[in-house]
Amino acid sequence: MADPYFFGYGSLVNLATHDFPDPRPAKLKGWRRSWRHTDLRPVAFLTAIPDPDCEIEGMIAHVPKNDWAALDEREWAYDRIPATQAVSHTLTHDVDIAVYAVPHGRHTEPTNHHPLVLSYIDVVVQGYLRAYGEAGADRFFATTDGWEAPILNDRAEPRYPRHQQLKPHETEFVDSRLRRLSVNVVHSP
Repeated sequence: MADPYFFGYGSLVNLATHDFPDPRPAKLKGWRRSWRHTDLRPVAFLTAIPDPDCEIEGMIAHVPKNDWAALDEREWAYDRIPATQAVSHTLTHDVDIAVYAVPHGRHTEPTNHHPLVLSYIDVVVQGYLRAYGEAGADRFFATTDGWEAPILNDRAEPRYPRHQQLKPHETEFVDSRLRRLSVNVVHSP
């Protein structure tokens, strides 16, 4: 029987946000990331959307005790989708890999009432910086849609439950890339 693994493309790339076993870099072909909103959450979040011309980097990890329950709980707003054939990785044994994504039709564009939150962006980019370096973090920005959405600067009071403290150079990297994208950053009232 194949070992169950998941492919993470957002906060799951940041190993400080979880302790799932055997994490390692991987690539998912035929998908890209997008900042989206669903009625299931008050703020926008990342989801994977099919894109036959794209490949995204991320992290695979073993599903603890071969039981999807804890991961399904963490990723409760998403559906778990089989993705074994679309993932390239360094494992040499038989695995079944899934990716979490919100199905088309169950998400919408972020809005002023449902913005991106900077504490979430920080966590994701910190993960890419640590796993893939600056070039990999730049590829994260390039293979993610939705940067035209408003971004709430919540660093002083993070809304993202698994927020992390960034090192000064990590904060500067995030801020510089957001400036390049000319995003609309708003501050908490």
